Amino acid sequence: MAQKVVVIFSGGMDSFTVLHKAHRQGFELYALSFDYGQRHKKELQYAASVCQSLGVVHKIVDITAINQLVGGSSLTSDIDVAEGHYAAENMKNTVVPNRNMILLSMAVGYAVSLGASKVYYGAHSGDHNIYPDCRPEFVLKMNDVCAIANYEPVEVVSPYLHDSKIDILADGLAMGLDYSQTWTCYNGRDKACGKCGACNERLEAFAENGVQDPLPYE
Repeated sequence: MAQKVVVIFSGGMDSFTVLHKAHRQGFELYALSFDYGQRHKKELQYAASVCQSLGVVHKIVDITAINQLVGGSSLTSDIDVAEGHYAAENMKNTVVPNRNMILLSMAVGYAVSLGASKVYYGAHSGDHNIYPDCRPEFVLKMNDVCAIANYEPVEVVSPYLHDSKIDILADGLAMGLDYSQTWTCYNGRDKACGKCGACNERLEAFAENGVQDPLPYE
């Protein structure tokens, strides 16, 4: 019987590649997506479509109530999304306080209830500068906590933790993945803006891999 794992799947490039990587490794997958009030919740539609095509069990969980407690991010509050590269200081306004700890905690609880031994999520080195909850030391400490938080230890797995989005895309392209099935832009409009940090990093990854991004841009 295949080993059960939970994959936190936003519908973006990174988690899309992680999901397929775990799928090809033969795990029994349980994909978990969260509606936390993000303005780019269009990504959830992409996540649902991908899981349906793969035949993967998928849950979208509404946790928008957390915005009564955590605010100040341009992804969830009435603040303009910063433009430019992730390395820029102004990109800190896209940080949702404690987001990944919250999401991982729920995913680990789901894993325990399923009898799954691992939770996958798509943190990578491009996030390290701006997002503390994507850094190696965070993943290490979360693993320490998740080993003792329940009777059943659950491992937090970030297969691209030390890789860039350029590397992630290269791996996905080598797997033959179709990135038109992903949504990255922080603005949830009909087309990607091409200006926010997420779009900039995505476009850079495609350019560095010598491939045209299949998504339409404004």
